[in-house]
Amino acid sequence: MGRAVLDLLLPPRCLNCRDPVSDPGALCPACWNNVRFISAPLCDDCGWPKALADEDCTACARRRLKLHRVRSAFFYDDDSRGLILRFKHGGRFDGAPAYAGWLARAAADLMPEVDVIVPVPLHRFRLMRRGYNQAALLARHLGRLTNKPVDVSLLRRIRSTPALGGHTAGQRMRLLKGVFALRARADIVGKRILLVDDVLTSGATLEELARVLRRGGAKTVDAVTLARVPLSED
Repeated sequence: MGRAVLDLLLPPRCLNCRDPVSDPGALCPACWNNVRFISAPLCDDCGWPKALADEDCTACARRRLKLHRVRSAFFYDDDSRGLILRFKHGGRFDGAPAYAGWLARAAADLMPEVDVIVPVPLHRFRLMRRGYNQAALLARHLGRLTNKPVDVSLLRRIRSTPALGGHTAGQRMRLLKGVFALRARADIVGKRILLVDDVLTSGATLEELARVLRRGGAKTVDAVTLARVPLSED
């Protein structure tokens, strides 16, 4: 009854176009059909789709990620960009539970081995300006959904960097050197860690975080992102 009254006063809206939908945190049929969700067969390492399960991975042939394994829910393009931007900068927190479900589905083969879920950190100045870390929101909801522990303070961004958009993968890697650190007295020896972020672009941020975590004793570092840039733009 309470849900019916709430829906009457504040009808659920599509996360993307704001058209009415039947349930909170949902996409309307048109927007759902426009989002290009990533599905099997995938490369076991980088998570890039393949036409055939046994074919060579063109993404790994082009650039081998240092992470153990990577998964993403959908492609970042003109049809999905609004979802990310409204969540990242527009305060559309109502989508976080649904997004966590998409992450759980994308990383279903990784989750049984995960010891702790860790979000990509924001620098404290950017966190103050934005008011929230979208990766931490995703990580918390993913942890609740999968019954996995979440540590939002394990990693710190100790130095601010300029916006990475427009930089090449190599430039991003250089800008990110020394940017991240583990929390003091963090014990991750032998742990299998799952990093969570909103968008995978070049992979430079996740690779640098994986390097920090592995240096701190982590056994493996996997990652799952809500979206990833198509290879032609990556």
